[in-house]
Amino acid sequence: MVGYGIQSMLKDGHKHLSGLDEAVLKNIGAGRELSAITRTSLGPNGMNKMVINHLDKLFITNDAATIVNELEVQHPAAKLLVLAARAQQEEIGDGANLTISFAGELLEKAEELIRMGLHPSEIIIGYTKAINKTLEILDDLVEKGSENMDVRNREEVVLRMKSAVASKQFGQEDVLCPLVADACIQVCPKNPANFNVDNVRVAKLVGGGLHNSSVVRGMVLKNDAVGSIKKVEKVKVAVFAGGVDTSATETKGTVLIHSAEQLENYAKTEEAKVEELIKSVADSGAKVIVSGAAVGDMALHFCERYKLMVLKVSSKFELRRFCRTTGAIALLKLSRPNVDELGYADSVSVEEIGGARVTVVKNEEGGNSVATVVLRGSTDSILDDLERAVDDGVNTYKVCM
Repeated sequence: MVGYGIQSMLKDGHKHLSGLDEAVLKNIGAGRELSAITRTSLGPNGMNKMVINHLDKLFITNDAATIVNELEVQHPAAKLLVLAARAQQEEIGDGANLTISFAGELLEKAEELIRMGLHPSEIIIGYTKAINKTLEILDDLVEKGSENMDVRNREEVVLRMKSAVASKQFGQEDVLCPLVADACIQVCPKNPANFNVDNVRVAKLVGGGLHNSSVVRGMVLKNDAVGSIKKVEKVKVAVFAGGVDTSATETKGTVLIHSAEQLENYAKTEEAKVEELIKSVADSGAKVIVSGAAVGDMALHFCERYKLMVLKVSSKFELRRFCRTTGAIALLKLSRPNVDELGYADSVSVEEIGGARVTVVKNEEGGNSVATVVLRGSTDSILDDLERAVDDGVNTYKVCM
């Protein structure tokens, strides 16, 4: 049987809500419910929420952006608030909770007006007037002298960062803010407007406490060096995105071998080719090889012979940051790099921090553009929350430009 009206247009299982009571008030109710979840986490004394997502991963945080992202909100009206919070987080880096809580409060007041008999369009006109008036008042609230802030003055940066960090980690801001400020100032380019939030990295290591945290001018890779060489200083670096392996000799295909002697010669030829490639890298002046993929046993053997330190960076994003830190150009296959394709690092060393072996790549003098905040904490959830506080601090620094 064919339905009439709107039923004839929509597929089975649809819902059709209309009118004030059915649609508008239900949507307002959904927005208020979401706001009620996050508002108790607002501010420095806000409470933490325990959220378990669809992968059974546990989050303990008072960061509203994380909470609403992991809640998997299905209601379309509440989803609008989630999208608004997400946009706020991406644009400014903080204030997601205020966005949801403030929207929830506006909806609550709107509901009272609707029940009094006002039409939603009249309420919208009133709120639009309020926005225009707010924009006028906001200009008068700007503190005098704050426009000409020196973004390289540590005290001024810490002062402005404190409130954002304290809202996530109340009581820890005096320890965290100087760390974040140092990291931001280190990577601030000549034109501060070009500051990139991605250049301040975070390395989370379980163990110790926040007072053990530090800032490294360069990168901290959370893995060990592949070979036996663990420390080098003032070195040139070669980066190979395609890996350091025998496949670099391009001996793919079918080979017909008639005798044991031919097999031996074939193996020797491949070995000689790998040695030749590794020797050519060593002759170019490089002392560190960074591989973006597998490191073959034979290639590693020759790297040890020619006293080359070998690092493996499996993430292509980390590899790009490594290239930014050292000024190297990633080569696709194992070959002799040109002088301008080599990077430079003041020191590359493997250190043990809290039982974990990490590789620290420092670049104090070179054209360094990445700094790493090494965070220490007793559990993974504490470290995740500290990372969110650092992220808010870095975004506050960017907004100060």
